[in-house]
Amino acid sequence: MHPVLDDLITLLKLEQIEDNIFRGDSRDIGSAQVFGGQVLGQALSAAQRTVEGRGAHSLHAYFLRRGDMTAPIVYEVDRARDGGSFSMRRVVAIQHGRPIFNLAASFQIAEQGLDHQAQMPDVPGPESLKDFSDVGAELLNVLPQKMRRFLTDKRPFDFRPVEPINFLEPQKQAPLKHVWIRAVAALPDDQTLHKNLLAYVSDYELLGTSTLPHGLPFGRGQVIMASLDHALWFHRKVEIDNWLLYAMDSPNASAARGFARGQIFSRDGHLVASTAQEGLVRVVEKVRATDRSDPRLQA
Repeated sequence: MHPVLDDLITLLKLEQIEDNIFRGDSRDIGSAQVFGGQVLGQALSAAQRTVEGRGAHSLHAYFLRRGDMTAPIVYEVDRARDGGSFSMRRVVAIQHGRPIFNLAASFQIAEQGLDHQAQMPDVPGPESLKDFSDVGAELLNVLPQKMRRFLTDKRPFDFRPVEPINFLEPQKQAPLKHVWIRAVAALPDDQTLHKNLLAYVSDYELLGTSTLPHGLPFGRGQVIMASLDHALWFHRKVEIDNWLLYAMDSPNASAARGFARGQIFSRDGHLVASTAQEGLVRVVEKVRATDRSDPRLQA
């Protein structure tokens, strides 16, 4: 197993400290606070630990406060319902005695039914594209330290964007984005694991799609972004160690919020999952102390 990927899998497993109560640690990926995808993946993992014989098919989450990377996160699971076909779980993530995140997740026994899906976008395959971190030394030298670290640190996933990224002088463009994603090593055939990892990685790139029509200068410290909520629906079998195309678009930005949605396709064109997210997007002359302390500022 790849060490960075193995560490992420361990991070998502959680420690059970009581019935329906779990505890997890955090990793610093270069963001100012705990990465939102980490909390999503851990909360889904906690919920799944209380369900037998049923797989997750949807989750809806709200980010309430920024997470503290130096403190453990406690996940309390409420076994809201176990029906004949579906189970419902509510999860609260707690730090320093306060909730930082709420999750509702639904699980279903395997069933057959009607079947149709959206068509996969016609884009170049991943083999012809560069990895997200494949940038020249000249560019790295002029990027802010946090952005430089985000690009150069080893990650558990490969990211190959279809559309070129201009880190220094972004141009206004249509609110569309396509990124190929794949775990850096082969994984066991365990749908619970693959879905937890997909929940984790689904928080990458999504909200940023809502900023594309505005050409925002992220490298100048004038953009404040934070996830407010996140929804994820699993449609078909997930194989996160094979290439997946994350196709994103943003139909709206207003009232200091951006809205984006995504479709995740397997390499052979099957729609694996869908996502939606709204987040805080503020453009300021200078980042103020009050903005830094905003409880909604979690990645």
